Amino acid sequence: MVFATENDLHVTYYLNLVEDGWDGKTVRVVGPSSDGEPSIIITFHGVTAHYFGAPNDEAIHGHPLYGAGLRPYSYFEVRDSSWRAELEKMNRVHPHHKKEHFSDIRHFIFTFHDTTLEVLARSYSSEVTNLPLVENVERVLKKTT
Repeated sequence: MVFATENDLHVTYYLNLVEDGWDGKTVRVVGPSSDGEPSIIITFHGVTAHYFGAPNDEAIHGHPLYGAGLRPYSYFEVRDSSWRAELEKMNRVHPHHKKEHFSDIRHFIFTFHDTTLEVLARSYSSEVTNLPLVENVERVLKKTT
């Protein structure tokens, strides 16, 4: 689940922790209200841009960064991001543009089963919980209002 304000972006999802002795054959289905599952809230601070959508895990090999090691079900930080460079270039028309204002923007990628999340932000923080995702969103909303 993703919630964005003008400056911050919050994402919460269930962590896939493999239990000792798991045989790889059983499946557990969880949803936004599932209780007792380990989850995480990640808050990106100073967000410049974000993208949430394709590709999914079956099409991740079509992503431009696949050849550099991008894989499904993981998270990454992109060094020397071309996306950040493109945004800096677009901003050059601004009368008070300074290239150095873009120097501390970082590019993060989270690859999930059905979606990919990419974020340009200055920093992030995280909190692990055992709450359902809907309760994590409620916590975020209380902090932002």
